[in-house]
Amino acid sequence: MTAIAGLSGKHDVLVIRDADLVAAALRQALAEASPEERPGLERAVALVQSEAAATEGRLCARWVRSRLAAVGFVGDIASMSALKALRRAEPKLSLAAAVRLQKEAVARPE
Repeated sequence: MTAIAGLSGKHDVLVIRDADLVAAALRQALAEASPEERPGLERAVALVQSEAAATEGRLCARWVRSRLAAVGFVGDIASMSALKALRRAEPKLSLAAAVRLQKEAVARPE
């Protein structure tokens, strides 16, 4: 799970990751797995490790796109309309944080 914080009055954006907890649980399950369960768990471990390696910028860009999709925005992500939609999706997000997040999304196309 990824959380983004940038409440009004604050300009910092904090990315919180918990992929390490998921990876540890999967590794434990893999250590105790039967031969039939191993292939699926090995794939799950690889996926979690791949996601854990994602940069903060990539995570922020993905989060912005998900929040824009949640409010039905389908236009140009670099537009003022996208910025307004992002703030509509996250009303407590400061303007400065929203602009910074928008720039992350623009810099990292899907």
